[in-house]
Amino acid sequence: MKPNAIPEKDIRQPVVAGSFYTANPEALAQEIKGYFNNVPDGHIISEKPIGLIAPHAGYLYSGQVAAFAYKQIVGRHYETIMILAPSHRAYFPGASVDTKKGYRTPLGIVPVAHEIVNQIIGKTSLITHYPQAHIQEHSLEVQLPFLQTVLKDFKLIPIVMGDQAIETCEAVARLLSDVIKTHDILIVASSDLSHYHPQNMAQDLDQKVIDRINAFDPHGLAFDIKLHKTEACGGGPIITALLIGKHLRANKAKVVKYANSGDVSGDYSGVVGYAAGVIYKEEKKDAKKTEKKAVGVDLGLNEKEKELLYRIVKETIKNHLEGKPTPTFQVDSSTLQEPRGAFVSLHKEGMLRGCIGHIRADHPLHENIKDMAIAAAFEDPRFPPLSRKEFDKIDIEISVLTPFEKITDINAIEVGKHGLYMVKGFYSGLLLPQVATEYGWDRVTFLEHTCNKAGLSKDAWKEKDTEIYLFSADVF
Repeated sequence: MKPNAIPEKDIRQPVVAGSFYTANPEALAQEIKGYFNNVPDGHIISEKPIGLIAPHAGYLYSGQVAAFAYKQIVGRHYETIMILAPSHRAYFPGASVDTKKGYRTPLGIVPVAHEIVNQIIGKTSLITHYPQAHIQEHSLEVQLPFLQTVLKDFKLIPIVMGDQAIETCEAVARLLSDVIKTHDILIVASSDLSHYHPQNMAQDLDQKVIDRINAFDPHGLAFDIKLHKTEACGGGPIITALLIGKHLRANKAKVVKYANSGDVSGDYSGVVGYAAGVIYKEEKKDAKKTEKKAVGVDLGLNEKEKELLYRIVKETIKNHLEGKPTPTFQVDSSTLQEPRGAFVSLHKEGMLRGCIGHIRADHPLHENIKDMAIAAAFEDPRFPPLSRKEFDKIDIEISVLTPFEKITDINAIEVGKHGLYMVKGFYSGLLLPQVATEYGWDRVTFLEHTCNKAGLSKDAWKEKDTEIYLFSADVF
C-alpha cells in the first residue's frame, strides 16, 4: 500500500512536532540539511553501516550529533529501517512492535513493513504489541525526519523496549536477527546518555558507554548499566543493536561524535549527553589471511593434555547442570599438576557467554580449570547462569597463564603475545592476549581498555601509582 493510500486511522500521528522539532516541513528540511553540512567528511565510515546509534532529544540540543550518525548512510540504500527505542512513558516486559500501517511526520508518511512486523509478533512472549508504548513516545519519532531526508523511500519496523535487562536484549536480538537476516535492513538504536549531572561527572559516565561501544562489548555495557557505573536512557536499544550486529557478522562499532546539552545552552551545571555511533563490518585488508591469527605462547601442552582439560570443563559443567557431584578425573600428567593461573571462556553462537579466571598460580592447573569451568558457566555476574538448553551450543576456550611481570616501559608489551593486568589502589582489571587481537587494538588502545576494565580513567596507565603487569597465555 502506498503511503498516501493508508487510512488516517491506521497512521501514527506525530506527537512532538512543534516541540522537539519544527512542524514546518520547509524549515525542518532546511534545518536537517544544515546539520548534515556541518559533518566533516573525515567522520564518515567507508563501509556500509549495519546499524546506527543516534540521540533522541530536541533537535536544538541533539540534532547536530544525530546528523553525524545519519550522514553515514547518505548515498546508501536500505529497503527497511528497524528502530529500537526506549519507553519513557510506559513500563512493560520485553519489547513492543507497533501495528500501525504508517508513521506521519511533517515530511510525509513512512509506511510500516507489515510483512516483517507480522513475522516478529508472536514469535516470543517478549515481543508483543503494547499500544501504550507507542502513543506518546518521542524517542522513535524524532529519528524519522532524518531518515526521510537521507533515504526518501523506505519502510519502518517500529520497536519500543520496556525491559532493558541483558536477558531481554539477548532474546530479542536473537529473534530479530533470525527474522531480518535475509532482508536489506538498517538497525537504529535511539538513545541519549547521562542526564543532568555536572559536566565532569557526565563526561566520565558517558565515556564508559563510548568505550563499551568502541570495544563492541554489549555485555560489558549491560554490566556497567546494571551496576550504575554509567547511564543511557536507551541502553537496551544500544545493547540489542550491538548484539544484532554481531549476529549479522558486524565486527566493529565506533562512536563518531559526542557532545552534551551544555555545548548548546552554555550551562554545564547539569547536562545531557549525546553520542552518534556506527555498527559495521570491516573487511580484512589482507584477504589471503583467512586463518585466525595465533595469540599468546606455546607452553608445551600436548594434544592429549589439552583434550583432558577440555573434558574437565565440559563434564564439570554438564554434571552441575544435571545436579550431580563434580566429577573426578585421573590426571597423570606432571604438566597439569603444576600450579598455574588459568581462564575458562565460554562462547555461544560467536558471542561471549561467560569468562572467569584465577590469576594466582596457587593450585594445580587441572583443579584450577575445574573451578573456573563452574565460575564461567554459573558465576559470571554479566550473564545469567548457563541453562541446560544452551549447553550443546557452547564453545570452550582455555587460557593457561604464564607468571606475571611488572613493567615500567610499555614498549615491552607485544600485542598478540601479552595480556595486561592493571592495579591502582583497590582497583584492578585484566584483559587476555586474545582480546587485543580480536579487536585490532594497538598498544596504547590495549592499555586504555585495560584501565577501563579496572574501573579507571583510560589514561590511568600513565599515572605513577598505577602498576602494570604483563603476562602471556597458551590459548586453545
